Amino acid sequence: MIKKTLLAAVGALALMTAGAQAQFAERTIRVSNGVNAEHPVGNGIKVMTECLANKSGGKMKLQAFWGGALGGDLQATQALRSGTQEMVVTSTSPLIGILPDLGVFDLPFLFANEKEADGILDGELGKYISDKMPGVGLINLSYWENGFRNLTNSKKPVEKPEDFAGLKVRVMQNNIFLDTFKTVGANAIPMAFQEVFAALETKAIDGQENPFVTIDTSKFYEVQRFLSVTRHAYTPFMVLYSKTLFDRLSGEEQKALFDCAAEGQKEQRKVSRALGEQSLANLQKQGMRINLISPEQQARMREAVKPVYERAKPVVGAETVDRMNAALAKIRGTN
Repeated sequence: MIKKTLLAAVGALALMTAGAQAQFAERTIRVSNGVNAEHPVGNGIKVMTECLANKSGGKMKLQAFWGGALGGDLQATQALRSGTQEMVVTSTSPLIGILPDLGVFDLPFLFANEKEADGILDGELGKYISDKMPGVGLINLSYWENGFRNLTNSKKPVEKPEDFAGLKVRVMQNNIFLDTFKTVGANAIPMAFQEVFAALETKAIDGQENPFVTIDTSKFYEVQRFLSVTRHAYTPFMVLYSKTLFDRLSGEEQKALFDCAAEGQKEQRKVSRALGEQSLANLQKQGMRINLISPEQQARMREAVKPVYERAKPVVGAETVDRMNAALAKIRGTN
């Protein structure tokens, strides 16, 4: 009797599994990335791929294209909007022309640490931004990590707002970044990334700003003496799906994409942060002088760039900037 009951239970479970997997179609989903497979995004994609295979009985597969093989992030995102490509993992910065609200993530000294960033992105503010994406033909499956940007230079430690004054700093061609460094008194110079090392070497510029991993792998320690952990910018990655193609998926397939992007997020953030710590240790080993910014001076820096927030409102959207400020105040317990 027990044996029959057990067999019946096993049979019922098999039927349920088969029924669930019947809701999945055989499909290969192309994923565009501007980074290389060795980047922590690669770890996230690997976990997401395994998760989808488990949920779909091997029917849903991810095919990753690395190093911009399917075009730059903006080009790939436009392909999603037109329904000719399925997925892209991209930083928010290149997409401001598609959705100006994304510029809120370029605001300076936005997050003090990873805990704040996670709280905002995985909370109400992150959902508020994600809810706007379908309006421009995109679905945001998850926020992944691109990392904090930090300042290096060949002149002096930057420990307080006044220390930025007069430094010639290469920044991305981004109006908020340019405004930020000008506001604190630096000479902000937009420049293509591939030109930065030579410009630092010849002293055409004094410094640059990037995450630890980029500073390390670019060997900027050969031409820079000081690394200040300013954490002045944190622009996340978004795992985006074409709304046109997403709408053609079954409910089970849609849920699997959201669930597996969340699983990938956990691994990607973990690897990103571990790699950042490794890079920081290596930069110190290579002889860079590293200085942290005290909470008091970080607060002063945040105060110094407040005018950037006000000037950004007409472009980003006043409601979005105000919502971000309110969400941060709530997290910091200052409401």
